[in-house]
Formats: sequence, structure tokens, C-alpha cells
Amino acid sequence: MIGSLVYRVVRKLLAVPAVLLRRDMAKDAELLVLRHENAVLRRQLTGPVRYEPADRLWFAAPSSLIPRRLWAQVFPVTPATLLAWHRRLIARKWDYSKRRSRHGRPATASAVKALVLQFAKQNPRWGCRRIQGELVRLGHPVGSTTVWEILTAAGIDPAPRRSGPTWREFLTAQTEGIIACDFLHIDLVDLRRVYALVFLEHGARRLHIAGVTAHPTGSWTVQQARNLAVELGVRVDSLRFLLRDRDAKYTESFDAVFAADDIRVVRTAPRAPRMNAHCERIIGTLRREALDHLLIWNETHARQVLDAYARHYNGHRPHQARGQLPPLAQEHPSPLIAPSAHGLLRTRILGGVINEYRHVA
Repeated sequence: MIGSLVYRVVRKLLAVPAVLLRRDMAKDAELLVLRHENAVLRRQLTGPVRYEPADRLWFAAPSSLIPRRLWAQVFPVTPATLLAWHRRLIARKWDYSKRRSRHGRPATASAVKALVLQFAKQNPRWGCRRIQGELVRLGHPVGSTTVWEILTAAGIDPAPRRSGPTWREFLTAQTEGIIACDFLHIDLVDLRRVYALVFLEHGARRLHIAGVTAHPTGSWTVQQARNLAVELGVRVDSLRFLLRDRDAKYTESFDAVFAADDIRVVRTAPRAPRMNAHCERIIGTLRREALDHLLIWNETHARQVLDAYARHYNGHRPHQARGQLPPLAQEHPSPLIAPSAHGLLRTRILGGVINEYRHVA
């Protein structure tokens, strides 16, 4: 704006004497142009010629005082370049883009942009109108065009079904309907061995200790499956697959208990423990955190220890797969304004082998 104003002032000042002394003024203007050209060349002897905005002003302003037939001889640039500079100054005079940015519609908040990108990433089948509806429901009244612009600027297709799910997303969605089982052996003080049947829900990571016995048989395993079905109750309808190995104690009657609830039994490959990795991992966690630090006396004691650990695992122990939430928790507790180590209540589990901490009410 300042350059345009100076340009207009210079032209007005030079227009008055131009009318009175046209010939002498043309010569003087030509000399001014040549002198300024020499100044530019002296300033840039070591490099290519570069014209600054002030140089363009000095060349463009006296152009009306010099006959156009002499432009090619006087000015160091072509007439087309000179006219382009003039058009650029005129365009800058009428440019209101900065004024619009200050007084026009406010820009979209960065928090809203982050929500749009988050919804698009987490819901690949949502289009710009579906994302806009979710934002309005959350109290962010934006238009679908704004959502479209945000997605386009981020390189995301604003139409639904942008891409298919990744393997991680696909398997995570399938875990909600899978429950796995495996046997855990415990060596007692007198060197006898007892066995526990462990079930784990993949989606909620909920642990179930079905039973403990020194002599697991097919009929005993079937009874534990029935007890589990009663314990699950209506939640059994959300399960679709039971994952187990090829142990002979899993009989046809065992599979029939789950088939009655429309749960398909999937057997792992021989000698492939990683196909039941979630259940293998919980057994290893149970050993590292509890069984390796205790002496188990008998079946009753083993059942008490396993039940105590299951209550701790399901109700208190954070789990990475659930955002550090225990399997039975639905949301994180509200954060404290001033966290402090004081005012904590410690609960000793299994005689202090495991500790749980809570804030005093």
C-alpha cells in the first residue's frame, strides 16, 4: 500500500511540469532513468541484475514523460515488463485480501480441524457430511464444505470408504468376539502338580479361572465350560469364536457347550502356541506376578490365589490394550487438580505380593 501511494504521488508531481515543458521534461526524465539504471548496475556488479520495488517505481513513474518510441532505448527492460510492473502496482492498490482476512469470516479453530482429522482416521467409512453431523452433535456448528476443505488440505479423500481396514484394525475388531482357553499347571510344595483351566476374553481382556484340579478329565472340562457359560450370562451372545489347542481333554461335549450358544470352536495348529498368544501371555503374567513368589499348598490354596489374582487383574491392573484401563473399567477417573503422594490407600493382595493404590475418599 505504501509503495502504491508513493507511486501515485510521484506521478501527480511529475504530471504538472510535463504539461508546461514537455520536451525538456522528457529529456530530464530520460536522464533520471539512465542515472538510476547506472546506480542499479553499480550496485550489482558482482551478480545478476535484480530490481527492487523502489527501482520498479523509479522506472515506471517517469514512463509517461518519455515518448513510447524511445522506451526501448532508455529503459533497461522491455516495454512489456514495464507495463507488467504498472499493472502489478494497480492490482496491489485494489487488493483487499488482507482486509478480508482481518474482517471476514473467522478461521476454523485448530481443535475442530484436529477433530475432523481424528474422525476421518478412526472412521474410514465416514464422509464429510457424516463427520459434520458428529461435530454438530458435539457442539461444533461447522458446514460440510468446511469439513471437505479440511480433509482435502490434509490429503484425505472426503468421500466415504477412503480405504480398507488395516490388518491391525481388522484383527482388533475381531477380538471383540473371541474367547480363548488353555491349561495352567501349578507345582505344589509337596511336588504334586495341579491344573487350572483359564479363559480369556480377547476384547475386554477379562480373565476367568474356571477351576483347579489334580486330575483334569474330559468330563471335568465339560463341567467347567458349562459353569463359564452360566457366568457369562447374556454376554455370551457377543462371542463368536472359541480358540483352543488340540488337547485331548477338549472333547466333543466340550465343543457342544459352546456350539449351543452359536460359538464356533477354532483349534490351533499343532505345536503353534503363538496362535493362542493372548492366553499364553496371561498365563506368563500370572506366573511372573503371583505364582513365582508364593508356595502353594493344595488345590484349595491354588484356587484362592488364582481367584484373588483374577479379581486384581480384572478390577485394578492397567492394561495397555485398553488404554491403561482395567478390563472391568469403562473410563478413567477424573484427574486430580493437585496430584500428591499423600492421601493414598494401599491394599495388599496375596499378602503384599501385589499392591493396589487408591485415593482416600
